[in-house]
Amino acid sequence: MLKAIHYINQFFGQVGGEDMADYEPEIRTGTVGCTQIFNTLAKDVEVTHTIICGDNFMASRTDEALERIMGMLEGKAFDVFIAGPAFNAGRYGAACGEICKAVKEKYGVPVLTSMNEENPGVELFHKDMYIFRGGNRATFMKQDMEKLAAFADKIARSEKLLPAPMEGYFPRGIRHEVFLEDIGQEPVMAADRVVDMMIAKLKGEPYRTELPMPALDRVPVAPAVKDLRKVRLALVTSGGIVPRENPDRIQSCSATKWGKYDISALDQGFTAPEYKTIHAGYDPEQADKNPNVVVPLDAIRAYQREGRLGVVDEFFYTTVGTGTTQGEAARMGREIAALLHERNVEAVVLTAT
Repeated sequence: MLKAIHYINQFFGQVGGEDMADYEPEIRTGTVGCTQIFNTLAKDVEVTHTIICGDNFMASRTDEALERIMGMLEGKAFDVFIAGPAFNAGRYGAACGEICKAVKEKYGVPVLTSMNEENPGVELFHKDMYIFRGGNRATFMKQDMEKLAAFADKIARSEKLLPAPMEGYFPRGIRHEVFLEDIGQEPVMAADRVVDMMIAKLKGEPYRTELPMPALDRVPVAPAVKDLRKVRLALVTSGGIVPRENPDRIQSCSATKWGKYDISALDQGFTAPEYKTIHAGYDPEQADKNPNVVVPLDAIRAYQREGRLGVVDEFFYTTVGTGTTQGEAARMGREIAALLHERNVEAVVLTAT
């Protein structure tokens, strides 16, 4: 029986929600919360310790968090390290990636985690570790844990590990020469396979290349604004600042809507409680007290009074980033950009959380 250590955040560690996101790292003997699911599913691997750390602590004090956790692992016997699942939670995904990478580099053990394809942690860390394709919310916990447990069992039994598409993890950019019969497929000559793919492509039928190339969405860097006094500037945010009533009913997570709101009469910046945040991905206390900490309209107005800025668009544009898919984000971005173009906006202050 192999031993494993599991990393989870404050929420799944049953410490608390966003109010406890600054929770300092700790290690507990045995299982906590979702870790129990893994031990129920795995047959040849057992979690012996659980590490809990707040998402904000890991994000804002990464070096300290990693150093402290590495110290906690000193002297612990473990063969596998597991983190998550992180679903579509961006900070949690980044935290799982950071700790898995650090453990792999120091201890050389297999590291496993799970994330939804929309989680930014996939793009950041897929080349460094096994990241299994997961659901977009915690309701997929059991299914995602089943994948991690099954793969950990294969490692424990020293079974042959199959290519990424067959095992269910994101490709790591590693290419191996593989005999088809070794992965349970009928041997077919390469010349025949490529002809079959070409015929399928010509017929409009589905096919999959054996040498996939990454699709890079490259955006050219815009030229610098030479004189901010001579341009129209707009404020755009994914931080969820809205009028108190949230008139467009923008979702607090997994957003599919955005709003445009008049700020022409706000000479000193946003005021509370007339404006607030609806964003579900961070503690709203400070943003609700002072919305300018997310959308800095107060600083923009001060710069205007000093003559350092020219025209500021009469509207600001807002949505919520947490859990929002890349597809929806791209669509909303195109819609907002088209409107900004129509309004002759030449520069944007884009803020997140």
